[in-house]
Amino acid sequence: MSERNRPGDDATDTALIAQWKAGDQRAASQLVARHASALARFAASSGARGDIDELVQDTFVRAFASLDGFRGESSFRTWLFIIERRLLLDRQRSAKRKPEGVELTDGVAATAFDPLDELVASEAQGRVRAAIGRLTPTQRGVFLLRVTEGLSYKEIATALESTEGAARVHYHNAMRSIKEFLDA
Repeated sequence: MSERNRPGDDATDTALIAQWKAGDQRAASQLVARHASALARFAASSGARGDIDELVQDTFVRAFASLDGFRGESSFRTWLFIIERRLLLDRQRSAKRKPEGVELTDGVAATAFDPLDELVASEAQGRVRAAIGRLTPTQRGVFLLRVTEGLSYKEIATALESTEGAARVHYHNAMRSIKEFLDA
């Protein structure tokens, strides 16, 4: 994670928000650049269907439209995760709960190895995806925010509208389930 995209860099986000409110459109572009990839990863990892770029764009549209309601009780990035999670839930409800999938990456797991290494890496990646796919939606959300985004339990609790203790329990249960699946 580059220094520029650290989730805890609230001072930079606060300054950019103030600049945007003052009419500096470049500040909005900088906020999007700082957080779009994290939102896309979270959406893909959460089983988002359809156009992830559209979901990220909708998240920013909704965030900028209600920026006056952002009280700063959490980081800006956590607030964006909350908005995106709600959009995801809305889309899932409207899709009548189709089976969920988890798409971590489109890339190849190994590129500098021979074909056998690539096959083993691809198989391992598939097993991890399958293990994550077996988690409950809450466990998956907690696990992915903790592992892929490096959020604290407090930030995860805020993003998922839960408690810090519940986030810890869901993470622990997710890790146990994944280990059990991979050991089987």
